[in-house]
Amino acid sequence: MNSEDKKLLKRVTLLGILKKQKGESLEEVIDSLIATGSYSPAEAKKLVNELKRDGLINKMGNLTMKGNKFAKEAEAMFKQ
Repeated sequence: MNSEDKKLLKRVTLLGILKKQKGESLEEVIDSLIATGSYSPAEAKKLVNELKRDGLINKMGNLTMKGNKFAKEAEAMFKQ
């Protein structure tokens, strides 16, 4: 996966977390993205760990303030 693909997947993942339904877990969001063929389970695990390391999601699977900012930027980008 090249760096542009990785950036796009990060944006999609953050947006998925931003838009998750009340009571929906991070695992359910990731499973939905895997089901669409966005990435494999191994890629998803690696990406989630990277998002945690970057401080974009917390250990509970929720967006941090920084993650929320990036997710909203991704949402605006996709609306264009």
